[in-house]
Parts: sequence; structure tokens; C-alpha cells
Amino acid sequence: MAVDKEMNVLIVDDYKTMLRIIGNLLKQLGFGNVDEATDGGMAIEMIKQKKYGLIISDWNMEPMSGLDLLKHVRGNNDNVPFIMVTAESKTENVIAAKQAGVSNYIVKPFNAETLKQKMTAVLGEF
Repeated sequence: MAVDKEMNVLIVDDYKTMLRIIGNLLKQLGFGNVDEATDGGMAIEMIKQKKYGLIISDWNMEPMSGLDLLKHVRGNNDNVPFIMVTAESKTENVIAAKQAGVSNYIVKPFNAETLKQKMTAVLGEF
């Protein structure tokens, strides 16, 4: 099945520059319907309002971390592909994210090619 590049994508990061970078990378890859949230609570409200085909979230955010957001999404039986972005590559973080149901994991810094590889792994070829 082909990946729908018109699907809604939610990016969550408390650092506006990172939102802009990821948003630009997604546009380069052909994904135009991108929404931004600056924290987990805002993301949860947006998820209630709209169906997303992909969530890309930073791990380190206040007051709700990306891991807590992931647990909330999975706790509502939402199997939306969820990619965690973090500067931390600690094994215990990767394990915690996997146990919480993360679809994939990206360590900063990364480029469009890395993002595409991680997205292809969870969505299929595009």
C-alpha cells in the first residue's frame, strides 16, 4: 500500500527551531499537512481533534515528556506510528521507548535521509 503523503503529521517539540527543522524536512519529503505542538498536553488536545497518520515527538519536554505522550497515545489504543526524537542515545531510554510502544527512534542530529529511512521503516516505501 502506498504511503499517503496527504496524511496529517504531528510534530511535537518544545524547541521551536526543531519544529521548523523537522517541518522543513517533512516538506522536502513531500508531506505538506504538518501540525506542530510545543508540548505533550497540547499534542493530546490536537490528537483529540484530528486523526494523525504519524507523530514525531521529542523526548525531553516539560511539563509532559515525549515518553509520557507516547504512553498516553498507546493507552488510548491508538496504533498511530510514533517516532521518538532525542539527543539521548542511552540504551535504557531506547528500551523504555520500545516497551512503551514506540515505532522508531531517531537520535539528534539527523538529516532528511535519516528521517526518510525511519519513516519508511514504520510507514512503508514512499
